[in-house]
Amino acid sequence: MCGIVGYIGNNAVTEELLNGLKNLEYRGYDSAGIALNDNQKIVVFKASGKLTNLNAVLSEKKAQSCSSTVGIGHIRWATHGKPSIENAHPHLSNDGNLVLVHNGIIENYKELRQQLTNKGVVFHSQTDTEAAVHLFAEEYKKCGSLEQAVRKALSQIKGAFAFVIMHHAEPDKIIAVRKNAPLIIGCGNNENYVASDIPALLGKVKHIIHLDDDEMAVIKKDNVTVKDVLGNIIQKKIEKISLQPDVISKNGYAHFMLKEICEQPAILRNVLQKHIQNNEIFLDDAKIVVHWEKVRKVVIVACGTSLHAAMVAKKVWEEWLKIPVIIEVASEFIYQNNLIDENSLVIGVSQSGETADTITALKQAKICKAQIMVLTNRIDSSIVRYADSVVPLNAGVEISVAATKSYMAQLAAFYWIGLFMTQKINKISCLAFSEKLQTLREIPEKIEEILSHRQYIESLAQKLKTYAAVVFMARGFNLPTAYEAALKLKEISYINANAYPAGELKHGPIALLDEQMPVIALFEEGETKPKLLSNCEEAKARYAPVIGIGGKRCSDVFDAYIETPDTDACFSPLLLCVPIQLLAYYTAKALHREIDQPRNLAKSVTVE
Repeated sequence: MCGIVGYIGNNAVTEELLNGLKNLEYRGYDSAGIALNDNQKIVVFKASGKLTNLNAVLSEKKAQSCSSTVGIGHIRWATHGKPSIENAHPHLSNDGNLVLVHNGIIENYKELRQQLTNKGVVFHSQTDTEAAVHLFAEEYKKCGSLEQAVRKALSQIKGAFAFVIMHHAEPDKIIAVRKNAPLIIGCGNNENYVASDIPALLGKVKHIIHLDDDEMAVIKKDNVTVKDVLGNIIQKKIEKISLQPDVISKNGYAHFMLKEICEQPAILRNVLQKHIQNNEIFLDDAKIVVHWEKVRKVVIVACGTSLHAAMVAKKVWEEWLKIPVIIEVASEFIYQNNLIDENSLVIGVSQSGETADTITALKQAKICKAQIMVLTNRIDSSIVRYADSVVPLNAGVEISVAATKSYMAQLAAFYWIGLFMTQKINKISCLAFSEKLQTLREIPEKIEEILSHRQYIESLAQKLKTYAAVVFMARGFNLPTAYEAALKLKEISYINANAYPAGELKHGPIALLDEQMPVIALFEEGETKPKLLSNCEEAKARYAPVIGIGGKRCSDVFDAYIETPDTDACFSPLLLCVPIQLLAYYTAKALHREIDQPRNLAKSVTVE
């Protein structure tokens, strides 16, 4: 959540900051702002709403002509205080000399606010962040050193944070510090950057430094010094950026979401090529260190879309491995008595690797001596530090807030890890193993077939857009797909979509059904199919429009039907997730929604 960027060098800072923030807008877009240190005073420009509004403010005030080459910027996802100019970052001290941007949450901000108010400090916002800027400013008055002031103030702050700070009297530096919130340094030639994520730096620098918790960077245009909270210098590894600037381009697609949906066959092929060769599974860049003989149960913790991928894993793994798999919502796991120990394998799933709830859950599991595995799209992220085993998803940068290709990559990882585990604990014959691998290899081509017929789904969306609410239902392996379908439609179209086990529809939700409540059923081959057809008949008897998604159409009960290629039931979630993504996308498009940046959402949820 929230995007941070800072620059110190020789170029006009306003343009540098705006370019960086534009590439971080997926992290939040409730408000935006920049602060410039122009050697005379610190100047702050802010606007509520999206980055385009800040551009308008800067043009009106002719800020682009400012000659400053030092500055910081922020794009916000609101936590404390509504989206407004007053609550937008950067925040400025009362004397106008110290300014900062912040990502995270300051847990003791109310106590700090009261202490500072008692000293005569005046607050202008409802944010937790403003307590920090005034605290830093008070400490600066005592010591006259920005670095010392920050270090002293940090000992008084509780919570998660990434701070980037400037002071008018020290225009040759930017201070960056992190704890449980991502922050990276971009190393250039006589210029340096700081940002909350790599996209802000693409095309600007080729090398980066990842800050770890409780580390502070003193950033000047010609050098970067990293220290611990006690002031000891730390020698940090300088890493090369492997991503190319074109990963943040739409490449001709109308939206990043559609581009990322269409990238899924290639991503799945890449995963399979990395891990499956000659009927054998290879770890490749994954590190899996599990004492399989000790594992008595598996607990998977996740949030949102990642939670739905975990639900698929439960159904598949329990069938293949005959081991209990428990799915926990990470935000609930944190506050309950979890029966885990050294005989438990706890798996955390997070696209960004910065999901605060999931990280906290893994910390607790580690205290209980559980074995920890992590599935993440960002192996340089915070969550990796708590893992014994790390599985990169290799989905590439996902810009659209609604997860699509990262979900596919999560599913793919769970499938190949599941097959890897079946071999490790001797739960599968050679023939059955070979057959499953072959079925998995065929999936990318079948997804391409679905994508080739997306015009039909687009025409169906024109009808779906007229409804205020939708019900999804499924049985078996695709019940999680139904949950994901409802989430996607809610996220980007704002239609009130809900998902239910099909057998549960008659135990209450059927009261909702009428001619204005479409029911969308997700089918797979096997014993659940006849029962699901009966549930569709029940819905039809209540006048609900019924839409089917699955293999070949097998009944006249449907008002519309999206056919998908046949595959084994256990692998069908890899196929059925694609039409439900497209249906959500085209419905949102028909309703003229902000598809890549839906309201109230952010890509990386770094607060609990």
